[in-house]
Amino acid sequence: MTPLVELSGAGFAYEDGPPVLRGVDLALREGRALALLGRNGSGKTTLMRLLSGGLRPASGVLSLDGVPVSYDRAGLTRLRTSVQLVVQDPDDQLFAASVEQDVSFGPMNLGLPREEVRARVEAALAALDITHLRDRPTHLLSFGQRKRAAIAGAVAMRPRVLILDEPTAGLDPDGQERLLDTLGVLSGTTVVMATHDVDLAVRWADDAAVLTPAGLRLGPAADLLCDPELLTAAGLRQAWSPAVTAFLRAHGLLAPGAPGPRTPQALTELLGGRPHP
Repeated sequence: MTPLVELSGAGFAYEDGPPVLRGVDLALREGRALALLGRNGSGKTTLMRLLSGGLRPASGVLSLDGVPVSYDRAGLTRLRTSVQLVVQDPDDQLFAASVEQDVSFGPMNLGLPREEVRARVEAALAALDITHLRDRPTHLLSFGQRKRAAIAGAVAMRPRVLILDEPTAGLDPDGQERLLDTLGVLSGTTVVMATHDVDLAVRWADDAAVLTPAGLRLGPAADLLCDPELLTAAGLRQAWSPAVTAFLRAHGLLAPGAPGPRTPQALTELLGGRPHP
């Protein structure tokens, strides 16, 4: 199948600086959850901005549905209708007086009928569980609420690809789980999440893209994120779940091929104990 969005041989350097990315190949396919990982300064944010059209590759090609993107107004409008980027700090994205006004801004700029705009806003607010905040001034929201409002604005555009820069950063564990549950109901949307949390990526992602000084590695998350040499090269910690699973198998506590525990509570249950309340 033709990828929805594809970077081929992409390179980029900021003015008067060394190359940030070289020869990057990355294909985003329909309905997949992709975790993007790498140390600070590895090029994650640059890569996301290339995928969303915020930056233009110095070399290589960005394609949408197999067609190279043109960087004129029509080409960028076509790309940004399909690909939405939500930046890490919601205060860089929210600007309207209320949540509802902010979420409606993008659909209104598409020139959609008022009824369609209203339907998109209602669906986005419901998906992010912030319908009760629709009239709340954005500057009076908590940090987690601002994150959800910013994502709702992108979801209201009905993108085929949703790119999130560190969406769980600054959220407490409950907020992280609620956000992951929300992303799980965006059926059919390809979601790209930049994160430093390898455990989260193992639990959530179908695929992983890992940036190292040697380049980008792409593959199934369950395989790629269990490679200790790759994680070390990327400046990342080994994931808890694969490490525990390997230990259990090595000591005969887990049958070959059986899935390992994904959480400490699951480990406790597997070993016959009772989880703490």
